[in-house]
Amino acid sequence: MASNSSSAPAPAVKMASDGVWQGENPLDFALPLLAVQIAVILAVTQGLALALRPLRQPKVVAEILGGILLGPSALGRWGAFRRTIFPPWSAAALDTVSGLGLLLFLLLVGLELDFRAVRRVGARSVAVAAAGIVPPLLAAPGLALLLKLAVPATRRAHFLPLCVVLGAALSVTALPVLACILKELRLLATPFGETAMAAAAVNDVFAWALLALALAVSGGGGGPSKGAPLAPVYVLASGAAFVALMLCALRPLMARAARRAGTDRAAALASRPGAVVACALLAGAATDAIGVHPVFGAFVFGLAVPRESGLAGRAGEKVAPLVSGLMLPLYFAASGLHTDVDAVRGAAAWGMVALVVAVAFLGKFGGTFAAAAVTGMARREAAALGVAMSAKGLVELIVLNIGKERKVLDDTTFAIFVIMALTTTVLATPFMTVLYRSTPTATTPESDGTELKPGDACCPA
Repeated sequence: MASNSSSAPAPAVKMASDGVWQGENPLDFALPLLAVQIAVILAVTQGLALALRPLRQPKVVAEILGGILLGPSALGRWGAFRRTIFPPWSAAALDTVSGLGLLLFLLLVGLELDFRAVRRVGARSVAVAAAGIVPPLLAAPGLALLLKLAVPATRRAHFLPLCVVLGAALSVTALPVLACILKELRLLATPFGETAMAAAAVNDVFAWALLALALAVSGGGGGPSKGAPLAPVYVLASGAAFVALMLCALRPLMARAARRAGTDRAAALASRPGAVVACALLAGAATDAIGVHPVFGAFVFGLAVPRESGLAGRAGEKVAPLVSGLMLPLYFAASGLHTDVDAVRGAAAWGMVALVVAVAFLGKFGGTFAAAAVTGMARREAAALGVAMSAKGLVELIVLNIGKERKVLDDTTFAIFVIMALTTTVLATPFMTVLYRSTPTATTPESDGTELKPGDACCPA
């Protein structure tokens, strides 16, 4: 009898309760508990965003800090709070909703990424991006070896995917956060801002390609591939074929259809974003079937949507408020909920925190500064560009969460890199402010004429 009871499946969690008058606690059911969790997360993160507004910090800092505050590092220590508001059985629902927000955010990134800016700025942006990528990338294997010595849990991770994930995490620049910092300093539409944004765009495309490689060689876990011996090769080949199909076949077809439909009909289509969202979800499902994370499919589909007739811009405008105002904060708060700062214990682990922050900041700063100075940029602006390219935040957390989800990163390494992401993002604005403390000139005008939407990463909601 004991054997039968132990093998019986766990009872399914019901969606909604029959109400307190029937003797049921609504917080024992999936939907009302999720509603309360979302309300608590938004209240805490909005409050922190208001508190951090005088410090001119991006909203993503408040969202990550809010998740850490609600998680096992702070309020999660209180057993009653954890069992009532964030019980373990509810994690799947919150993670699914926040993961959907992440997928739609990457669709928006793809819709807004314009490679014409890279062509306008020219070789300087490519040189700056490459110089900011190479030093942190070269440091990744050394950091991986040191982490294996300092953090025992890291020793279970396969070395190659660990190196690639760490390389992507160290070399990435958070494009939306950078845009917010530049806007705050009235530099977004200046030649300096265009160079920084174009270099960050090149940087992020490289980081996503690097992450796709990491997920391919990891086989969905911290060790070697679980499938056929050539599974990583199949994953990479299938991913490359997917990108080629989207950009070389689907994009021209959609551009031709948009031209034939005319401006009015294209605008009408873009005003109904359901089709764009559905296609992004299907693209995500396709890359998941390939063996690459669904967000990569949504990102590539966003790149494939043509800019003709304003199709990409209008579709993004319709999707952005829900994603950036509600679903994306849930994703970063969920990242904080999964971050246990207590996992970083001992002098060796905290020494790795200091080393990772130094490598992430100095590697990006040094390479960027050198490339910008060599290509003719003034030293002060080259230094400011180095600081700007060191900002992490949004994309960094995405890389880390995917690495943890695929069991490439353990809890301690994840916490170390979350602390690094927060530190570099928090430092970017004050350092940039010091470098541009003088009154606006022709290079730094009073207003750049560029408006940020209320849902953007730096704007208070």
